Amino acid sequence: MVPSLTGPQQNAAESAQQYLDMSGFSRLGLIGQLSSSAGDGYSRKDATVAVDSLHVNWNAQAVRSANDYLAMTAFSCSGLIEQLSSSAGDQYTHSQASYGAHRTSAC
Repeated sequence: MVPSLTGPQQNAAESAQQYLDMSGFSRLGLIGQLSSSAGDGYSRKDATVAVDSLHVNWNAQAVRSANDYLAMTAFSCSGLIEQLSSSAGDQYTHSQASYGAHRTSAC
């Protein structure tokens, strides 16, 4: 991790890495998980700094999330992109969601 992080930011970065080791996350989804009162409860600022301190390939995360969805149920290509990019879904950018979906059997 980056040594210039505060204690809470360092802890949030470690939590973020643990989440990424378990599952695919978008940048906004990971920040939301870390800062949610139902999640880790870090401040939004600390969560954002922590996530941005990591070197994450968000396109690869989108592929991972897309494959996780397809392992559970069938999606059309457009439905998968919508799920990945929706504010009620994974919150990937449209570009990241499209990238992820197009590297699966759905497209």
